Amino acid sequence: MSERNDYIKAISKVGRALGTTIERDKLLQMIVNSAVDTMDGKAACLFLATDEKMDEYAAVAQTGLSKSYVHAAPSRMAPTMKLLKKDGFIHYRDAAKDERVQNKEAKVKEGIGSILVVPVIVRDEFIGSLALYTAEIRDFSEKEIEFLAVLAEQGGMAIEKAQLIERLRNNARIFLDMAANITASTDIKTILQTLTEDVAKAIGVKAATIRLLDENRITLRLAASYGLSESYLKKGPISAEKSIAQALQGKPVVVKDAATDAGVQYRNEKKEEGIVTILSVPIKSRDEVIGVLRLYSAVAREFTEGEITFVTALAYMGGVAIQNMSLFAMLKDDVKDLRENVWIFKSWF
Repeated sequence: MSERNDYIKAISKVGRALGTTIERDKLLQMIVNSAVDTMDGKAACLFLATDEKMDEYAAVAQTGLSKSYVHAAPSRMAPTMKLLKKDGFIHYRDAAKDERVQNKEAKVKEGIGSILVVPVIVRDEFIGSLALYTAEIRDFSEKEIEFLAVLAEQGGMAIEKAQLIERLRNNARIFLDMAANITASTDIKTILQTLTEDVAKAIGVKAATIRLLDENRITLRLAASYGLSESYLKKGPISAEKSIAQALQGKPVVVKDAATDAGVQYRNEKKEEGIVTILSVPIKSRDEVIGVLRLYSAVAREFTEGEITFVTALAYMGGVAIQNMSLFAMLKDDVKDLRENVWIFKSWF
């Protein structure tokens, strides 16, 4: 009963902190501390993916590990994550002898006997792991495994909350900067270039482009890009892709796998560039679609309704910027005409 109460107290403590603080690092540190204190462990470490492809993982919170052992550089954990997805947890009973264990010598030197690892999951996506290290070789009960899994789940909640807050802040900043640029700048190229970079970073994708229809409304010409190689950008004219055609009708379109979608142009080039999923949204000036904003993801992903709405709103702001520049150009021409024909107006007086 005492062990059960300890588990409940630890989970309740972290749960209360989740509701009262927005500091992600503080919450994650509390989770690793709770794992060690409650399960009588030697150390604990929480790893998170460092890139969109989730090839590398870095330690973001740890306790009980020496400075010489702490995971300073990102490490590849593909085998670990594969086992976690399959079995739900990993138990390395003897870290010195288990063939699955990496860096055995370092673990032996650190005095690590057994390791228990559970996944950190956000919205059904495996984004990292929580590892408990013990000094002695030991087995773990079902309740202990379940407790560590709950702590990891709370870690996922803390991360998701922090991501949401950061996303809201970034989105507000992007909208504010975009509005300020539209009202203060006459350099449309700079405005659109900033838009592509900001939206790609905000959504967390590999790249973004803005393409505008030419005068004949047949070919889309590149107006701004971020994250794509020069060789890919020069692959050829863009005109026939099904997703673009649909976007030009005024609706957002998602291509889940660019390498296999029959309606996609330059499939081989996209595969070589590392493009998997594409989101295309229309750019409008007044009520007319004049181009397309596209996001390119290096991994297969689903875009949420909120993400699509955000990207669409930014695309519309891009359209407003283009419209403003057009009006500004027309105004300059009108002023020029006025100055050239000023003698006409003088004759009225």
